[in-house]
Amino acid sequence: MAKILAVNAGSSTLKWKLFDMPAEVQLAEGLVDRLGQPQSKVKIKYGDGQKYESDTPIANYQEAVASLMGNIKALGLVEHLHEITGVGHRVVAGGETFAESVVVDDATLLQIQNLRDYAPLHNPVEADYIDVFKKMMPWATEVAVFDTAFHQTMQPENFLYSIPYDYYKKYGVRKYGAHGTSVRYVSARAAEMLNKPLEDLRMIVMHLGSGSSVTAVQGGQSIDTSMGFTPLAGVTMGTRSGDIDPSLVAYLMKKLDVPDVGQMIHILNNDSGLLGISGISNDMRDLEADEDTKPRAKLALDIFVNRVVKYVGSYAALMDGVDVLVFTAGIGENGDEIRDKIMRSLDYLGAKIDNDINNKSHGVEADLSTPDSTVKTLLVPTNEELMIVRDVMALS
Repeated sequence: MAKILAVNAGSSTLKWKLFDMPAEVQLAEGLVDRLGQPQSKVKIKYGDGQKYESDTPIANYQEAVASLMGNIKALGLVEHLHEITGVGHRVVAGGETFAESVVVDDATLLQIQNLRDYAPLHNPVEADYIDVFKKMMPWATEVAVFDTAFHQTMQPENFLYSIPYDYYKKYGVRKYGAHGTSVRYVSARAAEMLNKPLEDLRMIVMHLGSGSSVTAVQGGQSIDTSMGFTPLAGVTMGTRSGDIDPSLVAYLMKKLDVPDVGQMIHILNNDSGLLGISGISNDMRDLEADEDTKPRAKLALDIFVNRVVKYVGSYAALMDGVDVLVFTAGIGENGDEIRDKIMRSLDYLGAKIDNDINNKSHGVEADLSTPDSTVKTLLVPTNEELMIVRDVMALS
């Protein structure tokens, strides 16, 4: 069997999962955390829940990849590194250049780097990691899997902004969305759970986590999604503002005496959302623990629910109805209270959930619907890494 590595790289973290393919068996998962800091850590979970941890300082991307490869071999996950025949890399922004996953050659790597303006915190790092893996594992097929690719089926009326059309033609200004790999996996799995063709379903996927999005999927394709040119747009998130009036940026820059627009975007990305509203935390669990005693914690939760409900309603209208609602990602999979609050506002769609099933369902596949519900509501844990390694297999 081939062993395939799925990689999700950030500037300070390197997450990975190793799979036996085509059996789709996960062998291990790991994390290099706080890269470049003295307290950097390596964490690996493998075998029957066995864990390995190390406080070895890791200074750069090359050392992170070397640590990953060394630990995979030392822990007996492979006898020889050549057993790993492919590496799939999550890449945030593919622009209009990439509508599907691709094998990475030098030209592709340059294109990913050239798309850095669409994801300045992600694409350059991901391109650097791909380059490191290519050099250290030259025998392996390197595949880029783009968060934006699934949303390339959106039509212009849904992806264009109402600004001069030339900005789109000259500068690529449009909605690209994110979480596409997650939505692609979850929507297909939801159809399997219902034993219905994906092409016959109108589905709304609520990917709710630290970063959250809502996507309308019809005929197996993305029709519209809440995130925009960047992942800052859409619903309220852990630390991201979601949708705001663009004029507010200029207004706040003047009031706060912020001289640089990058600083203002940093505030909207890192100091806003649930954290900014509550003044307590960006963690839903903390807010739920405080909502009865701290009004701003409750307000943050109410706003989060409000924004999700608004997007679900608009997408149901866009598709002239909905057949399936799906919860996924950290909050969607584990937050029974949030699911309940969202669903209270959606029974007009014919979507009702069984409270007992909902309360007991955390991180496992479940049909949350009541018997009389005309719209199914499912909990489907996402598995972006499995989607990534499937793409590697298909392209190898």
